[in-house]
Amino acid sequence: MKFTGKAGLILATLAFGFLAQSSILAQDAMKQEPMKDDAMKQDSIKHDDMMMKEEKGKALLTGKFHGKVHSTEGRATVYQVGEGKMVLRLTGFKTSNGPDVHVILVAVKDAADDANFLTSKTDRVELGKLKGNQGDQNYEIPTGTDLSKFQAVSIYCERFNANFGIAALEKF
Repeated sequence: MKFTGKAGLILATLAFGFLAQSSILAQDAMKQEPMKDDAMKQDSIKHDDMMMKEEKGKALLTGKFHGKVHSTEGRATVYQVGEGKMVLRLTGFKTSNGPDVHVILVAVKDAADDANFLTSKTDRVELGKLKGNQGDQNYEIPTGTDLSKFQAVSIYCERFNANFGIAALEKF
């Protein structure tokens, strides 16, 4: 079938319009993807906030972060949130971004004890990968963790064996 004149022009215009619309819809979908990631992060933060409000934990230990290798600030507080359940809450938290950064409880008093902190002999309890380098966040502490033994919270980069910052924990 051969189109000539106005019919061909109309058909070509419709085809172009259809392709352009498909392209615009695809671009819109791509623009929304990062928003989904942001929404998921916001949902995680809201979940953390709701968990602390619902379970109304009793503050047990707290300490302020100070930087060692990188500028680190904020507060670390350990809450008893249920029978045998404890949560570490970071508030007003800010540190540098880095690869393979973790939140750990360590059996040292403070960053001044670096000689022992960076050895394999130092007892540690892994609480998880750092959820973000800024903002409030929660980490569950494994049941049975002896808080009298673990006296500080460290933001620790495993790849470079670097202590970004530390908060010495004291009774609340």
